[in-house]
Amino acid sequence: MILPTIRASLTRSDALHLVDLLGREDPELRRAARERLEEHGVDALLDDPRVRNALLTDPDVRVSPGIIFFVLVRQALLEGGVDDAEITDFVASLVLAFGRARAAYRPSEGDDAEYFYLVDLLTQLRDADARRAFLLRSHLGNFSLWLAGLFPDYLDTRRRRGGPSLDYFDRIGASGYRAAAKSREAEALGVERVFSEVGQDFVRVRHALNRVSERVLWPAGGDPVGRLLRGVEREHG
Repeated sequence: MILPTIRASLTRSDALHLVDLLGREDPELRRAARERLEEHGVDALLDDPRVRNALLTDPDVRVSPGIIFFVLVRQALLEGGVDDAEITDFVASLVLAFGRARAAYRPSEGDDAEYFYLVDLLTQLRDADARRAFLLRSHLGNFSLWLAGLFPDYLDTRRRRGGPSLDYFDRIGASGYRAAAKSREAEALGVERVFSEVGQDFVRVRHALNRVSERVLWPAGGDPVGRLLRGVEREHG
């Protein structure tokens, strides 16, 4: 089960390291960054595009991959008008978790079976008890967001061969999160609000991951026409 845990893991040492990265070549900038940290907390650093740039370019980065993903996702979401630290934490935790071997294909760590298509997960819902249904619906949201967010070029290629469109992943993912948010399990885990919000704002969250994918993870790959059209969609959608 993926929970938003990255921000809580950020230590004082991590925050001071971000200050050092930001002011590596500029003592005055370092002093100003330290003052912002003391006065406004670590969010003032996590939201600074210069910190993102330093994390991506400095050879001496010593924070965890989770914090790097948090900064990348946070600033991509802010660019799209989504200002919610818990959503950032959840989405970054999802990206980190699904980066581990084959985790993206299992609704829970205890699952032996792997599911590569949304329709297979939907079929499993027919006979699922409440706990299993919650895990499957959560995974429908997670898997849809991960695929459509980070691998849109791959999905575009599949669509041209008869596969579903990005809209399909948006619909299934959003409905999965909204349904999971209404369960007792979501309330017990404290994720009912974040599931509901991501379900309601799925497309803008997906657009944020598209930005991370296109600018950072695979900046030179994929389909340039598809990327252009998705950029137009983000601007006008």
